[in-house]
Amino acid sequence: MTQDGVRSLKIDTSRPHPARIYDYLLGGTENYEVDRRAADELAAAAPEVRIGVRANRAFLHRAVRYVVGRGIRQILDIGAGLPTSPHVHEVAREAAPDVRVAYVDNDPIVAARGSALLSDSGTTGIALGDVRDPRSVLGHPDVRAVIDFDRLCLVAVLHFVADAEQPARIVAALRDALPAGSCLVLSHATGDFADRSAAQAVYSRATAGLHLRSRAEVERFFDGFEPVEPGLAQVPFWRPDTPPPPRSGEIGFYGGVARKTG
Repeated sequence: MTQDGVRSLKIDTSRPHPARIYDYLLGGTENYEVDRRAADELAAAAPEVRIGVRANRAFLHRAVRYVVGRGIRQILDIGAGLPTSPHVHEVAREAAPDVRVAYVDNDPIVAARGSALLSDSGTTGIALGDVRDPRSVLGHPDVRAVIDFDRLCLVAVLHFVADAEQPARIVAALRDALPAGSCLVLSHATGDFADRSAAQAVYSRATAGLHLRSRAEVERFFDGFEPVEPGLAQVPFWRPDTPPPPRSGEIGFYGGVARKTG
Protein backbone atom coordinates (compact mmCIF):
# COMPACT_ATOMS: atom_id res chain seq x y z
CA MET A 1 0.00 0.00 0.00
CA THR A 2 1.32 3.45 -0.85
CA GLN A 3 0.39 6.99 0.04
CA ASP A 4 1.65 9.81 -2.20
CA GLY A 5 4.16 7.39 -3.65
CA VAL A 6 5.61 6.44 -0.26
CA ARG A 7 5.13 3.06 1.35
CA SER A 8 2.66 3.38 4.24
CA LEU A 9 3.90 1.80 7.44
CA LYS A 10 1.94 0.54 10.41
CA ILE A 11 2.83 1.85 13.83
CA ASP A 12 4.65 -0.98 15.60
CA THR A 13 5.05 -0.55 19.35
CA SER A 14 5.89 -4.21 19.96
CA ARG A 15 9.51 -3.75 18.83
CA PRO A 16 11.95 -0.96 19.62
CA HIS A 17 12.44 1.67 16.93
CA PRO A 18 15.77 3.48 16.44
CA ALA A 19 14.14 6.94 16.50
CA ARG A 20 12.45 6.22 19.82
CA ILE A 21 15.60 4.65 21.31
CA TYR A 22 17.51 7.78 20.28
CA ASP A 23 14.82 10.02 21.77
CA TYR A 24 15.04 8.19 25.11
CA LEU A 25 18.85 8.41 25.17
CA LEU A 26 18.56 12.15 24.54
CA GLY A 27 16.20 12.48 27.49
CA GLY A 28 13.01 12.76 25.44
CA THR A 29 9.59 11.41 26.34
CA GLU A 30 8.30 10.21 22.95
CA ASN A 31 9.11 6.54 23.52
CA TYR A 32 7.65 3.30 24.84
CA GLU A 33 8.69 0.75 27.44
CA VAL A 34 10.06 -1.52 24.71
CA ASP A 35 12.30 1.33 23.50
CA ARG A 36 13.47 2.17 27.01
CA ARG A 37 14.40 -1.44 27.72
CA ALA A 38 16.39 -1.61 24.51
CA ALA A 39 18.12 1.70 25.23
CA ASP A 40 19.04 0.63 28.76
CA GLU A 41 20.43 -2.63 27.39
CA LEU A 42 22.40 -0.64 24.83
CA ALA A 43 23.80 1.66 27.53
CA ALA A 44 24.79 -1.34 29.64
CA ALA A 45 26.70 -2.80 26.68
CA ALA A 46 28.26 0.54 25.67
CA PRO A 47 28.34 2.90 28.70
CA GLU A 48 29.41 5.89 26.61
CA VAL A 49 26.32 5.66 24.38
CA ARG A 50 24.44 8.51 26.08
CA ILE A 51 27.49 10.75 25.74
CA GLY A 52 27.79 9.64 22.14
CA VAL A 53 24.24 10.43 21.07
CA ARG A 54 24.45 13.85 22.70
CA ALA A 55 27.74 14.50 20.93
CA ASN A 56 26.14 13.40 17.68
CA ARG A 57 23.24 15.78 18.27
CA ALA A 58 25.62 18.61 19.09
CA PHE A 59 27.51 17.91 15.84
CA LEU A 60 24.25 18.24 13.91
CA HIS A 61 23.54 21.58 15.56
CA ARG A 62 27.02 22.92 14.73
CA ALA A 63 26.76 21.64 11.17
CA VAL A 64 23.37 23.30 10.69
CA ARG A 65 24.71 26.61 12.02
CA TYR A 66 27.67 26.27 9.66
CA VAL A 67 25.63 25.73 6.49
CA VAL A 68 23.05 28.39 7.40
CA GLY A 69 25.90 30.80 8.06
CA ARG A 70 27.05 30.20 4.49
CA GLY A 71 23.76 31.03 2.91
CA ILE A 72 21.82 27.76 2.90
CA ARG A 73 18.13 28.45 3.48
CA GLN A 74 16.59 25.04 2.79
CA ILE A 75 17.23 21.82 4.72
CA LEU A 76 16.01 18.31 3.98
CA ASP A 77 16.50 16.11 7.06
CA ILE A 78 16.06 12.41 6.21
CA GLY A 79 15.75 10.06 9.16
CA ALA A 80 14.87 13.06 11.27
CA GLY A 81 13.76 11.18 14.36
CA LEU A 82 11.43 12.52 17.01
CA PRO A 83 11.38 16.31 17.50
CA THR A 84 13.54 16.48 20.62
CA SER A 85 14.14 20.20 21.20
CA PRO A 86 16.08 22.02 19.96
CA HIS A 87 15.38 20.45 16.58
CA VAL A 88 16.96 21.38 13.25
CA HIS A 89 14.51 24.15 12.32
CA GLU A 90 14.88 25.75 15.77
CA VAL A 91 18.68 25.78 15.54
CA ALA A 92 18.63 27.02 11.94
CA ARG A 93 16.24 29.88 12.64
CA GLU A 94 18.38 31.21 15.45
CA ALA A 95 20.80 32.13 12.68
CA ALA A 96 18.31 32.94 9.89
CA PRO A 97 14.54 33.17 10.50
CA ASP A 98 13.70 32.44 6.85
CA VAL A 99 15.15 28.89 6.77
CA ARG A 100 12.78 26.23 5.45
CA VAL A 101 13.06 22.67 6.78
CA ALA A 102 11.44 19.45 5.52
CA TYR A 103 11.74 16.39 7.75
CA VAL A 104 11.41 12.80 6.56
CA ASP A 105 11.19 9.65 8.68
CA ASN A 106 9.91 6.12 8.17
CA ASP A 107 8.28 5.85 11.62
CA PRO A 108 4.59 6.86 11.49
CA ILE A 109 4.84 7.96 15.13
CA VAL A 110 7.57 10.43 14.16
CA ALA A 111 5.45 11.75 11.30
CA ALA A 112 2.35 12.10 13.46
CA ARG A 113 4.14 13.70 16.41
CA GLY A 114 6.10 16.02 14.15
CA SER A 115 2.97 17.17 12.34
CA ALA A 116 1.39 18.05 15.68
CA LEU A 117 4.38 20.13 16.79
CA LEU A 118 5.44 21.89 13.60
CA SER A 119 3.99 25.18 12.51
CA ASP A 120 1.52 25.43 9.65
CA SER A 121 3.31 28.44 8.17
CA GLY A 122 4.58 26.48 5.19
CA THR A 123 8.22 26.84 6.29
CA THR A 124 8.41 23.44 7.96
CA GLY A 125 6.92 20.09 7.04
CA ILE A 126 7.24 16.40 7.75
CA ALA A 127 6.75 13.46 5.40
CA LEU A 128 6.50 9.73 5.95
CA GLY A 129 9.24 8.26 3.79
CA ASP A 130 12.34 6.11 3.73
CA VAL A 131 15.87 7.01 2.66
CA ARG A 132 16.01 3.63 0.90
CA ASP A 133 13.60 5.06 -1.68
CA PRO A 134 15.22 8.41 -2.50
CA ARG A 135 13.04 9.09 -5.54
CA SER A 136 9.88 8.95 -3.45
CA VAL A 137 11.46 11.15 -0.79
CA LEU A 138 12.52 13.78 -3.30
CA GLY A 139 9.12 13.77 -4.99
CA HIS A 140 6.96 13.62 -1.88
CA PRO A 141 4.36 16.44 -1.98
CA ASP A 142 4.98 17.32 1.69
CA VAL A 143 8.66 17.78 0.87
CA ARG A 144 7.98 19.71 -2.33
CA ALA A 145 5.59 22.00 -0.46
CA VAL A 146 8.54 23.27 1.61
CA ILE A 147 11.66 22.71 -0.51
CA ASP A 148 12.30 23.92 -4.06
CA PHE A 149 15.76 22.30 -4.29
CA ASP A 150 17.65 25.55 -4.81
CA ARG A 151 20.83 25.40 -2.68
CA LEU A 152 19.83 22.75 -0.22
CA CYS A 153 21.37 21.16 2.86
CA LEU A 154 20.76 17.41 2.96
CA VAL A 155 20.94 15.67 6.35
CA ALA A 156 21.07 11.90 5.93
CA VAL A 157 21.17 8.80 8.14
CA LEU A 158 22.77 5.68 6.70
CA HIS A 159 23.83 3.41 9.56
CA PHE A 160 20.40 1.81 9.44
CA VAL A 161 20.83 0.96 5.75
CA ALA A 162 22.35 -2.45 5.01
CA ASP A 163 25.05 -2.93 2.38
CA ALA A 164 22.60 -5.01 0.34
CA GLU A 165 20.37 -1.92 0.13
CA GLN A 166 23.21 -0.01 -1.58
CA PRO A 167 23.63 3.08 0.62
CA ALA A 168 26.16 4.60 -1.79
CA ARG A 169 23.55 4.41 -4.56
CA ILE A 170 21.07 6.15 -2.28
CA VAL A 171 23.46 9.02 -1.55
CA ALA A 172 24.34 9.32 -5.24
CA ALA A 173 20.65 9.63 -6.16
CA LEU A 174 20.17 12.34 -3.56
CA ARG A 175 23.39 14.09 -4.59
CA ASP A 176 22.35 14.19 -8.23
CA ALA A 177 19.14 16.00 -7.28
CA LEU A 178 21.07 18.78 -5.53
CA PRO A 179 22.19 21.94 -7.34
CA ALA A 180 25.77 23.18 -7.05
CA GLY A 181 26.43 24.94 -3.77
CA SER A 182 24.26 22.54 -1.78
CA CYS A 183 25.65 20.71 1.23
CA LEU A 184 25.58 17.21 2.66
CA VAL A 185 25.62 16.80 6.46
CA LEU A 186 26.19 13.21 7.46
CA SER A 187 27.01 11.33 10.63
CA HIS A 188 27.46 7.58 10.83
CA ALA A 189 27.98 4.99 13.55
CA THR A 190 31.29 3.14 13.54
CA GLY A 191 33.04 0.35 15.36
CA ASP A 192 36.50 1.84 14.75
CA PHE A 193 37.02 2.85 18.39
CA ALA A 194 35.42 0.03 20.38
CA ASP A 195 33.71 -3.31 19.96
CA ARG A 196 30.07 -2.57 19.15
CA SER A 197 28.83 -6.13 18.59
CA ALA A 198 26.65 -5.96 21.71
CA ALA A 199 25.06 -2.74 20.48
CA GLN A 200 24.37 -4.33 17.12
CA ALA A 201 22.69 -7.23 18.90
CA VAL A 202 20.27 -4.79 20.56
CA TYR A 203 19.36 -3.24 17.22
CA SER A 204 18.95 -6.65 15.60
CA ARG A 205 15.71 -6.94 17.56
CA ALA A 206 14.54 -3.46 16.57
CA THR A 207 12.73 -2.37 13.44
CA ALA A 208 16.06 -1.50 11.80
CA GLY A 209 19.50 -3.05 12.30
CA LEU A 210 22.64 -1.05 13.05
CA HIS A 211 25.28 -1.26 10.30
CA LEU A 212 28.65 -0.01 11.50
CA ARG A 213 31.15 1.21 8.91
CA SER A 214 34.81 2.16 8.93
CA ARG A 215 36.18 5.61 8.22
CA ALA A 216 37.05 4.64 4.65
CA GLU A 217 33.54 3.29 4.06
CA VAL A 218 31.90 6.44 5.41
CA GLU A 219 34.20 8.69 3.37
CA ARG A 220 32.92 7.06 0.18
CA PHE A 221 29.47 8.50 0.84
CA PHE A 222 30.99 11.93 0.18
CA ASP A 223 32.02 11.07 -3.39
CA GLY A 224 31.08 13.97 -5.65
CA PHE A 225 31.25 16.47 -2.78
CA GLU A 226 34.07 18.70 -1.56
CA PRO A 227 34.66 18.14 2.19
CA VAL A 228 34.62 21.11 4.54
CA GLU A 229 37.54 21.28 6.96
CA PRO A 230 38.35 19.28 9.03
CA GLY A 231 36.79 16.62 6.82
CA LEU A 232 35.37 13.48 8.38
CA ALA A 233 36.01 13.38 12.14
CA GLN A 234 34.65 11.87 15.31
CA VAL A 235 31.66 14.08 16.03
CA PRO A 236 33.05 15.83 19.15
CA PHE A 237 36.04 16.99 17.10
CA TRP A 238 34.22 18.45 14.10
CA ARG A 239 34.56 22.22 14.61
CA PRO A 240 34.00 21.99 18.38
CA ASP A 241 32.68 25.06 20.19
CA THR A 242 32.96 23.58 23.71
CA PRO A 243 35.49 21.29 25.40
CA PRO A 244 35.02 17.66 24.34
CA PRO A 245 32.81 15.52 26.60
CA PRO A 246 34.22 12.70 28.75
CA ARG A 247 35.28 9.53 26.90
CA SER A 248 35.31 11.40 23.59
CA GLY A 249 37.87 9.02 22.14
CA GLU A 250 35.37 6.17 22.47
CA ILE A 251 32.43 7.91 20.80
CA GLY A 252 31.40 5.78 17.86
CA PHE A 253 30.15 8.39 15.41
CA TYR A 254 31.89 10.00 12.47
CA GLY A 255 30.53 13.28 11.14
CA GLY A 256 31.27 15.59 8.27
CA VAL A 257 29.96 18.33 6.00
CA ALA A 258 30.67 18.66 2.28
CA ARG A 259 29.63 20.91 -0.60
CA LYS A 260 28.53 19.98 -4.07
CA THR A 261 30.69 22.00 -6.42
CA GLY A 262 29.33 21.00 -9.80
